[in-house]
Amino acid sequence: MAEEKKEKWTTYMAISTVLIVVCATLSTFKGGGYSTRSLMNQTLASDQWAFFQSKSLKSYIFEMQKDNLELQNQQNGKLQASAEIMAKYQEKIDMYTKKIKQYELEKEEITKKARAYEAERDMCKLHGSGFGIAVIFLQISILLSSISALAKKKYVWFISLGVGLIGIFYFADGFFLFIK
Repeated sequence: MAEEKKEKWTTYMAISTVLIVVCATLSTFKGGGYSTRSLMNQTLASDQWAFFQSKSLKSYIFEMQKDNLELQNQQNGKLQASAEIMAKYQEKIDMYTKKIKQYELEKEEITKKARAYEAERDMCKLHGSGFGIAVIFLQISILLSSISALAKKKYVWFISLGVGLIGIFYFADGFFLFIK
């Protein structure tokens, strides 16, 4: 069996394909990581908003109790209730006012945390999107490179390189976010 003479460009094609495969692998890995982080941050933000709703309900209950006590205290004033009873009502009203203020401060902190998680989620989505698009172009490049090797068509390899460069651009965009 006679050994076929290997064309020099096929060596370069093999090397370029390996480099593109490495980029595709890294894009897949990084894209998956950002996707996971995006999902985790969405879950954490949802948890914070649920916590916010819980604080809102508790605050509302205290507001209703406070309003009710204020009305009762006003009624007691009209009925000329003892100063001791009026003081107890006022003590409860003050306690509920303090609780309401505490819940409002806690809700502000919860809102900040939830928005921070949402911002991180959105950033992860941007990174993941760049890596996802990179994988598409890099896979197409690998496919075209394989076809050029099988068909021994040099021009298909050049097309593969062009598509691969687009994939590498998006791969870099996944890290640096050139495109927003």
